[in-house]
Amino acid sequence: MKILFIGEYSNVHWTLAQGLRKLGHQVTVLSNGDFWKNYPRDIDLTRSYTKWGNILYILKLAKILPLLKGFDIVQLINPMFLELKAEKILPIYKFLRKHNKKIILAGFGMDYYWVHECITTKPLRYSDFNVGDELRTNNNALKERQDWLGTTKEKLNKYIAQNCDGIVTGLYEYWTCYYPHFPSKTTFIPYPMISENGIHAEDTVPKKIKLFIGISKNRSAYKGTDVMLQAAEDIQKKYPNFVELRIANGIPFQKYTQMMNGSDAILDQLYSYTPSMNPLEAMSRGIICIGGGEPENYEIIHETKLKPIINVLPNYQSVYNELEKLILKPERIPELKKQSIEYIRKHHDYIKVAKEYIKFYQNVLENKI
Repeated sequence: MKILFIGEYSNVHWTLAQGLRKLGHQVTVLSNGDFWKNYPRDIDLTRSYTKWGNILYILKLAKILPLLKGFDIVQLINPMFLELKAEKILPIYKFLRKHNKKIILAGFGMDYYWVHECITTKPLRYSDFNVGDELRTNNNALKERQDWLGTTKEKLNKYIAQNCDGIVTGLYEYWTCYYPHFPSKTTFIPYPMISENGIHAEDTVPKKIKLFIGISKNRSAYKGTDVMLQAAEDIQKKYPNFVELRIANGIPFQKYTQMMNGSDAILDQLYSYTPSMNPLEAMSRGIICIGGGEPENYEIIHETKLKPIINVLPNYQSVYNELEKLILKPERIPELKKQSIEYIRKHHDYIKVAKEYIKFYQNVLENKI
């Protein structure tokens, strides 16, 4: 199968590409590296936001476009899969539609259906946009609502979702927003993760618990890392002899993982039901995830035994309480680390996930979806 991935979020496409290649498929990844995170890609399409940078981007895109023909599958990371205005992306989407067999839209992050459902039907008890019936009003949430509702982005997203051949979602949250609208062509496939075979959890209980938290540029309040960081700092002050706190602030992926190594637990995604790519990466290394581990996360992957995620509710007190429980009962740590590694190998192994994608792609190609 000849496959083209356009765009990148948190290394999903590059990791999936490696799994598909291992299975004998030809895969090309075109992206900007997810901006400052600088993930690997086969074709680089980055944009510098200067007058000449804009011109160079268009010239580069014009040169690349003829290469984007003849694929069995083209998967778009998002409706906004290029660094262009929505109205300029539409003709490129139509070009891809015309010159390739099937188009897949990924529901992996910010888009119209995610924003709209979270503020209207509210299928989740809490999300990036709501806590219960109350809508969140931080700057990022308001900006995303303004960007995606009643705009050309909304029109583009609706057009592609209706026109494409299949929609793949990577988290329970995104699935629950797309599936009601497109039940016949929406599927859920876990994110892929490469886990090292040599990694194993130590049986020893750490004398000092190493907590790790990554701060996204300008998105701390939106993702809840501001709340998590405050709780972690307060725990460290209360138990200075038992807690060490590491903070990564807006750094490239490679340096991020280097800083994360050796940690006992990662705090991530306060408003999530499920672990996303960064905490999954941590779990694959035997690091406990403190974040999204709601029952729905386990249900959608049919997991009834392995439950290694320390779930927290979207508030300071919940995070503080769970951290304190971990500090006071550190004997839990070795088992949670072991389960974290097992969980990734069972549900997120990149070869296993790639096989699920191939089955989905084959159904799309055979018009079974």
